[in-house]
Amino acid sequence: MAVLAVDPSSRRSGGSLLGDRARIEVDPRDDEVFIRSTAAGDRLGGLAPATRAAAGALAAAFDVVVIETVGVGQSETEVADVADTVAVVVQPGSGDMLQFLKSGIMEVPDVLVVTKADLGPIATRALADLSAALRSLGASATPIISVSSVAPPSGIGELVDALDAHRASLGLAQRRLRARRMHALDDFVCEHGQHGLRALGGRREAERWLDEQDPQLDVPALAAALERRAATV
Repeated sequence: MAVLAVDPSSRRSGGSLLGDRARIEVDPRDDEVFIRSTAAGDRLGGLAPATRAAAGALAAAFDVVVIETVGVGQSETEVADVADTVAVVVQPGSGDMLQFLKSGIMEVPDVLVVTKADLGPIATRALADLSAALRSLGASATPIISVSSVAPPSGIGELVDALDAHRASLGLAQRRLRARRMHALDDFVCEHGQHGLRALGGRREAERWLDEQDPQLDVPALAAALERRAATV
């Protein structure tokens, strides 16, 4: 397993703590586990600039690649275009139904996870609020798993089953094709900004144009095609 943990960067200092590699206990001699923390910098979307490329490279060597984002909200949803399965983790007491809807997180997850199930009523309330938010969006089929790490741990097996079930239901080739196209577009926008995006006719037009391109093209080839299109439009 590989873990890519993305930590927020301080607006004041520009630095990032990168605490996950120190917090997670792993034997450095274990070649089957890789953990890397990176700083998000000033990039929006919840990922670090190199996360997409790193996830693609690690997927060739590891069966499972886990990406932890800086968080998920109205602008931190880039992970949905990178990961095959997105699990949003919610702590009890972190909001009610309206707050969940306002934050935008209900539009992202394939699986919802409520932590600290051992807290009892407050965890039960979180489950109810999440269920109500999903129903209001017509997404009540999204599984909600309640977990606890307090001994004896609970819900872990159910979470693994839910993640496996979602992966089994995927059209994986189509999902990864879209991920490559969004990777190329986001790299283009990072380099050229909104001016470059306007040269492509806006994001919606750029995505429509990418959907028409050869599905065999990799990210560098798609990025080069975007460069050429922006120069000729």
